[in-house]
Amino acid sequence: MTRSIAAAYRAGDLPAFFRLGPADLDTAAAQERPDVDRAALVSALREYHRDLGTLGPDVEAGLARLAHPASRVVVTGQQAGLLTGPAYSVHKGADAALLARQLDREDAPVVAVYWVASQDHDAAEVASTTLLDRAETLHRLTLDVPQGVPVGRVPWQPEWTAEVLGLLDRFDTAPEYREALRARVLRAVEPGGPRMGYADVFARLIHGLLAPAGLIVLDPLHPALARLMAPALSRELERPLDGPACIEAAAARLEQAGFTPQLRRPAGATNLFLEEEDGQRRLLRVRGGHFETDTRAYSAEELRGVLDADPSRLTPAAGLRPVVQDALLPTLAFVVGPGEIAYGAQLAEVYGLHGLRQPLLWPRLSVTWLEPPVARLLTRMGATAAQVQADPEGVLGRALARERGAAAASAERLAALDAELRALTGELSALDPTLAGAAERTRRRTTARVGHLQTLAVRALARQEDDRTRQLTRLRRHLLPGGVPQEREMNFLTFLLKHGDAPLRTLLALAPGTQAELAIA
Repeated sequence: MTRSIAAAYRAGDLPAFFRLGPADLDTAAAQERPDVDRAALVSALREYHRDLGTLGPDVEAGLARLAHPASRVVVTGQQAGLLTGPAYSVHKGADAALLARQLDREDAPVVAVYWVASQDHDAAEVASTTLLDRAETLHRLTLDVPQGVPVGRVPWQPEWTAEVLGLLDRFDTAPEYREALRARVLRAVEPGGPRMGYADVFARLIHGLLAPAGLIVLDPLHPALARLMAPALSRELERPLDGPACIEAAAARLEQAGFTPQLRRPAGATNLFLEEEDGQRRLLRVRGGHFETDTRAYSAEELRGVLDADPSRLTPAAGLRPVVQDALLPTLAFVVGPGEIAYGAQLAEVYGLHGLRQPLLWPRLSVTWLEPPVARLLTRMGATAAQVQADPEGVLGRALARERGAAAASAERLAALDAELRALTGELSALDPTLAGAAERTRRRTTARVGHLQTLAVRALARQEDDRTRQLTRLRRHLLPGGVPQEREMNFLTFLLKHGDAPLRTLLALAPGTQAELAIA
């Protein structure tokens, strides 16, 4: 079985691919960061938040701390999902705020920043969201977001507001919680100022949830911020194939070490996308001494002209985005998920091409929320949410078998059978050594077959119980909505809609990097 890069990184087993690991937080905090123009960064962020309509006391306080000459940043980011997207999008932002709070010093402020991935053009990944109401009805909302266009360029449509509010109206919950969430949404979609796009709604919602905890949102497509990223993109244009070559070399080393690389760069592919005249974002390739997309060829001079006229049209691919981010920010740590850790294993040399050192990658906080009915059911079964997510029918079926005293389905009964067969195999082998191999194969097949029958039996028990009490359905809806683990599918706003702000307060009281299953009172 292929090893997980993220798991190996957490265990400290990849020093050849990462300069720092999760255990090196104190080292990262003590190291100097190549300087950035903090005054220009603060000015650009202030202009962005003024346009976004979120330039209030929380942001001003954060910008004042960021302006300090010794300031550092804990950064995280995510695609601009509908209504904040899956729960881990909020969890990542909370973790950045928690880690920044832990590392903050008066003489060296640490500020949390949320990078809104507005340059991303995969509408399928951001246009839908899932919520679960008090009656345990799953609500899946999908908006008609155009494909191929950076989501930061997509205007928010009035009919989308109507669809969102319609979902809230259908959501079974206490009226006061619905109205509180409705107010959040209306503030996020309120017209006004020069910015009112799909990514802006996401940014305003994240801001509303986490700005009081010290988080500052950042949209790289905003003109003032895009201008500050132009030097890094210009360097990449000078040697556009060097970064991809570094990524491919790291991929080869990962394969030799027994891992599956997350990033691949085919021949000629660069780490740059161009937003063309038709609004579509397309990968740039190099062929025959010129750049090209799927539609036309460009000279280096033409692309530099684009960068000078509108730097937001030239954007980094996954193999360059963290480098551009950390060329802009005085980054101490980058709060990331497992996929981003896998990317990071291939980027150390890409950082070097830009005169930078890769910052510490901090594995993000992870929470599975247990609402009261599910918490009670898990306690009764003696199981964790993770166990249910791995095998819902098996966990419930085994619990039912124990309750009913069905020893035939127990692990102990299977172990006793295996022990008896081992003894019998030994006795037969003593009588005739030539039978040893056949006897052992028979034992293994028999034990495996009986174990399989036990599995079928306990799953049948679970399905029978579900027909009667819907317990399996309840577990799946809460912990595996759509067949996906809760944190990766369920919208965090689900919990605010049913429990008010208590889950948010709980989240912001956790230790950085917490991995937990949390019961909601």
